[in-house]
Amino acid sequence: MLDLAPQALAASPLLERVKQNPQIARNICGELRALNAKGVASTSPQAVSMVSKSQGLNATEAEILTTYVVGLHCPDVR
Repeated sequence: MLDLAPQALAASPLLERVKQNPQIARNICGELRALNAKGVASTSPQAVSMVSKSQGLNATEAEILTTYVVGLHCPDVR
């Protein structure tokens, strides 16, 4: 059996916000699809910067949120 620290089991407020408001994910997916249409990947610095600015996050938080949103809400985004 795994012995996980309580912090590891706690939900991330960043991800919980999207879970509670799926419209945030839909908006991010739309923005990322628009970048994809221009040949820009969702993992690019430009995409991370866009998510960072639109969501009021730092770059690390924006990368985490983008990965989460793409994985669960818009797997067609590259």
